[in-house]
Amino acid sequence: MMVLSKNNSLVKELASLKEKKYRRETGRYLVEGKKMVQECLAGGQQVIRLILREDCEECFSEYPQVRLTAEAFEKVCDAETPQGIAAEVAIPGAAVEPPKGRACLFLDGVRDPANVGAAIRTANAAGYGEVYLADCADPYSPKSVRASMSGIFFVNVMQGSREQILHALNDVPLIAADMNGESIFSFCPPQKFCLCIGNEANGLSDSTRLQASYFVKIPMRGSAESLNAAVSAGILMYLLNSKSFK
Repeated sequence: MMVLSKNNSLVKELASLKEKKYRRETGRYLVEGKKMVQECLAGGQQVIRLILREDCEECFSEYPQVRLTAEAFEKVCDAETPQGIAAEVAIPGAAVEPPKGRACLFLDGVRDPANVGAAIRTANAAGYGEVYLADCADPYSPKSVRASMSGIFFVNVMQGSREQILHALNDVPLIAADMNGESIFSFCPPQKFCLCIGNEANGLSDSTRLQASYFVKIPMRGSAESLNAAVSAGILMYLLNSKSFK
């Protein structure tokens, strides 16, 4: 099937998935680029259809697909230089449940989509199988998906209210990232835990701080006052779960 016009109803429908409102209404999001689409398929995600530019030579005959003219394809995609292939994917309906693994991550009010995506990327690499999000940027936005570098396909992302998430984590020790906490280099984590990372400007919410069992910090030298939220999350995730790599 070749769609010629960028004003076609299907093209408009696919393009609307760049906006959070329509992702929520449809329960779908877009994955762009050859490698990301391949990883999405490898991760067992529910692909609704593949979207191919007219000059794309990739062949995935087992999946429903539509071919678009270059003009229509550019309208659908968010990337500045689209690679010629994208996928319309169902957003997993993950309910907020207690974690099954040893280590999990809670992003509490992280509002930058690039930080959300980068934290999910590192969570996947560092062995954090579950990521909880409360009052965060949409992890299924194009920017977050790109920043996750396929991590979004391999971790269990659970979104909910702080109350829901903290209830699910009620029996799990919370390790809160806080500049007044113990140095991460001297801290000995419990066997099972959840690392909590707060808002870029205001830190952790009061409700999360009240439930936290431990507070840790990354010592800094010189004039530095803080680190990027995703960078902090990455450093802490690896140090806290370092035993998994020995």
